[in-house]
Amino acid sequence: MKIVITGSDGFIGKELKEQCQAKNIEVIGIDTASTGDDCHLAMDIRSPDIKEVIPRGVDALIHLVAISHDQDCRANPHLAFDVNVLGTLNLIRIAKEREVRQFIFASSEWVYGEVSNNEVQTEDQLIDLRQIQGEYALSKIVGEQNLRLAYQKGFCPVTILRFGVGYGPRSVPGSAVESLFQAVRKEDPVSVDSLATARRFIHVSDIAEGILSAFGRKEFEIFNLCGDRLITLREVIEQSSSLVNRYPKVIEKNPMSTSIRNPDNKKAREILGWRPRIKLKEGLLTLLSLSLVKKE
Repeated sequence: MKIVITGSDGFIGKELKEQCQAKNIEVIGIDTASTGDDCHLAMDIRSPDIKEVIPRGVDALIHLVAISHDQDCRANPHLAFDVNVLGTLNLIRIAKEREVRQFIFASSEWVYGEVSNNEVQTEDQLIDLRQIQGEYALSKIVGEQNLRLAYQKGFCPVTILRFGVGYGPRSVPGSAVESLFQAVRKEDPVSVDSLATARRFIHVSDIAEGILSAFGRKEFEIFNLCGDRLITLREVIEQSSSLVNRYPKVIEKNPMSTSIRNPDNKKAREILGWRPRIKLKEGLLTLLSLSLVKKE
């Protein structure tokens, strides 16, 4: 099996490459940064030259590249849409020309927009664009719709994966789990708005396994890839404290500002045969291991 991964040097891309190598899946990685890896190509997804590095009839193109931080998208929305939307359109065109067998698109739970705390988000619900408040989420839903239209016009099978809030070992914290874990280790007091705020956090290794489970799909499909249950910020702090044996004072700045997002992963579990394996404590241990390596 041979696949192409855009964003292969990113947080999810690196983990996905490792899991592919363990399964003897041949990977061609594309990213803007050069790593010296023979299987990694430094290239911009907006470039027409990317056609030359995608083999004809490759089994899957996994498109992970995006400007994904809200503050970056907000600061430069033109660039965000150039990369996230026009870059995806460029890949769709080239994937069609190169007869790619499956297009897997990394989307996000944020495409559901603003939701109420008691609401569950499912893949078949209608999305009200008026509820989408950020440029990143808007660029992702536009990418999804462009892929839907392409599929309706004869494009290859498309699998949309709406990732939950991911966490895992990386050099710069990118989620509340990582930020709070580091705060518990180093700060006193630790401040949050509402301890009851909750997400279905998901470890990066489970995200990569979810991508692998989507290989070979034959239609246009959308799946939520997220944790099995809601995890509150209180639980993240408590489990982090227990692991590092440090119990700083916790200041809850705005208890009434609780935010809960609850995307359901039932469809991915039932159809893809996937479910997240990494529990919160185990996931936090991977952060602790990274911290110990850095310290050494």
